[in-house]
Amino acid sequence: MRWFLIVFLILPYLVEGQTVCTPESRERLGTTLNRLSKLDLSNRSMNEVALEIGGWFLGTPYVGKTLELTGEEQLVVNLMGLDCTTYLETVVALTRIAMQKDFTFEAYQKELELIRYQEGTRMAYPSRLHYFSDWIYQNQEKGILKDITKTIGGVTYENAPSFMSANPNFYSQLTNPDYVAQLRTTEEAISNRTYYYIPKEDVFIHEKNIKPGDLIAITTTISDLDIVHVGFAIKRNGRIHLLHASTNSMKVEVSSKPLHHYLKDNKSQSGIMVARLESQY
Repeated sequence: MRWFLIVFLILPYLVEGQTVCTPESRERLGTTLNRLSKLDLSNRSMNEVALEIGGWFLGTPYVGKTLELTGEEQLVVNLMGLDCTTYLETVVALTRIAMQKDFTFEAYQKELELIRYQEGTRMAYPSRLHYFSDWIYQNQEKGILKDITKTIGGVTYENAPSFMSANPNFYSQLTNPDYVAQLRTTEEAISNRTYYYIPKEDVFIHEKNIKPGDLIAITTTISDLDIVHVGFAIKRNGRIHLLHASTNSMKVEVSSKPLHHYLKDNKSQSGIMVARLESQY
């Protein structure tokens, strides 16, 4: 009876419909939503709000593959361990509900699903926005952000990712051949679009056009991938740095080096795409 009671009490926090959230994450989200409700948003841009919220997660452990659950695709809410993408999605979702002034768990779920999935609806595994260039494109279509790369000095980016469909053995969900076929269709759609990037040797020239709070997506020289890392632009001592969940320090941090130098030190990183949150409120 005692174990039944424990499971009964915890279960609503673990699975609500098709949402997975541990008690620890639910508690942290509740605390964060309460803090959010007290935030003064007067005359503040989306970028400014995103940066403040992003700072609340400094020191949070880096944990990869938190979305890769077996079975049916579920909406994962995890604030206790973040990778670079889930960190960015968490902050964007919180920023949007702050601007909406709806500080409920349900509002957060709704925004996270909108951001994370094709057409804003969680369906099967392939409906998740697995490639970040597609994430940028589709969230621009939803009116959530604007890809400003071209307007701030970007040049054409040869973008034809195929890693997932070519390497299904790396993903437990891709034992389903229908999912592989659907991902291949997504990859073809990405390759048929025109994307832009700022080559890393030009980032220093154009960083004056990047605002703190802009979304930074790091492009790559690896031919079958599109983006290898993401974060937020943040200014330190007059230079743009990266606020991100880092695999080096294994936590959310601000890069010690300016973005230009951060990119220069990594041969597989070729440059950046830049997006800016759109205010709809």
